[in-house]
Formats: sequence, C-alpha cells, structure tokens
Amino acid sequence: MNICLVTPAPRGSRAGNRASANRWATMLRKLGHRVRVSTDYKDATTDLMVALHAWRSAEAITRFAATHPERPLVVVLTGTDAYRFIHSHRETTLASLEAADHIVGLHPMVGNVLPKRLRGKLRIIIQSARPLEKRQPAKRHFRVCFAGHLREEKDPLRPAIAVRNLPPDSRIRVDAYGGAHSEDWSSAVREEMRINARYRWHGEIPHAELRRIFSRSHLLVLPSLMEGGANVISEAVMAKLPVIASDIEGSVGLLGEDYPGYYPVGDAEALRERLLQAESDPAYYAALETGCAERRHLFTREQEQAGWARLVDDIQTTCLE
Repeated sequence: MNICLVTPAPRGSRAGNRASANRWATMLRKLGHRVRVSTDYKDATTDLMVALHAWRSAEAITRFAATHPERPLVVVLTGTDAYRFIHSHRETTLASLEAADHIVGLHPMVGNVLPKRLRGKLRIIIQSARPLEKRQPAKRHFRVCFAGHLREEKDPLRPAIAVRNLPPDSRIRVDAYGGAHSEDWSSAVREEMRINARYRWHGEIPHAELRRIFSRSHLLVLPSLMEGGANVISEAVMAKLPVIASDIEGSVGLLGEDYPGYYPVGDAEALRERLLQAESDPAYYAALETGCAERRHLFTREQEQAGWARLVDDIQTTCLE
C-alpha cells in the first residue's frame, strides 16, 4: 500500500510525535508498504492515511476524508487529544475521530475518554523502545532523570520542587533533559538551578545521549499532568530503569494498576516521599525494578510492529470485500 503518515512535528524535530511517526514509517516499510511522512496531506496518491493527532492534524484529516471518502483513514489519539482537546476543542477533535475508520490509542485505558459510539474503532498499539541491557548507575549521587519538553502538560518543575530542602544526608540529584517551549520556561528552570543545588537542566540532547543518561540513572520520574502513552516509559522500562510517575491514566495504563511507583498528580510532597523511599529502602527499589520487568514484554519492537501489521492487514482485507 501507499501510506501517507501525517504528523504535526516537522522533519528534524525531536518532538515525540515525529519520533513516533518515523518509527512507525520504518515498521510499515519493513512490512512491504511505501510510506511518506509529512506534516500535511495535499492530495498525493495514497491508499491509506495515518494521521497522528486528531486536533492538530484536523485539516489534513478533513481534506483526505473529503477527497477520498472511500479510502481508509487511521487517526492516532495523542495525550493532548485525549485529555485536553477532546474537551477544549471537542467539535474538531471528535470530527477527526468520526472520520476515522480506525483509532489507534497508545495505552489500554485511553478508551475511557471516547464516546461509546467510537470505542469500537479503537486499537491499542503500545509504543516500543530498543532494549538497553547494561546499566551502571552513578555511585556518588542517587540520579533521578526527567526527560521531556518543558511545557505545562509535563509539569516539568515538579521533580525540582520535590527535592528542595531534602535531608542533608540524601544523595538525590535531579537531571532534566528536554527543550523549553517558551522563554518563560527557560527562565523558570534557570532560576530553579540558581536556588536549588540538587537540580540541573541540560536542555535538549540527542536520543543516543539520553540512552547513556538512562544507563547512569537510578530512576526516571514522569510527573506529567496528561500523557497519551509516553514513549519515555517504554524507553525506561527497556533500559531496566525504574519509574516514578504521577497517577494519570496514561502512565497507569502502561505500568499497571498495581505498580508501586505512583504519586498523586501535582503533589510535590508525595513525590518527595517516593524519591526518598526509593533512595533509602532497597526492598522498595527492588519492587520498582520488578514491576517494570514484569511489563517489559509490552514494549518490544516485535509487539509494536505486530500491532501495526494486524491493523493494516485488517484494512486490506476490508478493502477487498
């Protein structure tokens, strides 16, 4: 099939949407399809369109559906779609989902946000990551890693706030990686570094360097207010790096309801207690490691590619009927 894969993130972007689109394009090509990744749809010869982001890709979705109503359309539901735009821009977001023949969700609980009439379209395909077998955490400090862009949805300063005024004998340090979405965020983290000796922001770094950081860290902290199924969880689990996360659906859906590493979203004091427990209690830290290890099979490249293969096979079968 000729597949057009639309993402709002431009070529060269390190945004998660672009990384996901590029990874899916590689998988679909391995399955024998011809794939073009674009930020829009302009009536190119296409048998199938996969649009990442129901709201941000709404114009491309509308154009494709109007031009080729007989051709299949897949819409991938992102975190901001599911937990923001389906409320704040409901008409546009739902129009994209109504137009779709199939909706792809990135964690098993995302169907909770969909109207019942749309849930039959939903397929869950969990994002994968390459395994990282060797991990040698730093010895001088207890390294806590935050990896994500500095923007409201990520609640990026929550880990920094949580490690202010820790007991003097704590070895916890927070290292944050990711670009600032505005000068206000850049100023905020620079001020935090000025007043908080346990926090350092390193800006945006290449993926290969982030994998090296994971190998030297003790924990990944994911404080997000909303996530559609964060690939950083996949990366951490496949790197054997335990996770502390806010108790949002996007994280619980990936790590499981019984995972011991959650804290109430936005609660810096509760996050502080989790970090101190992970540092000081070997049994708790081991429980985090075990919890992640038990979910590792969900994040392999094989399972993600198989999910896309099943979806495209079903689409081709339907087209032949």
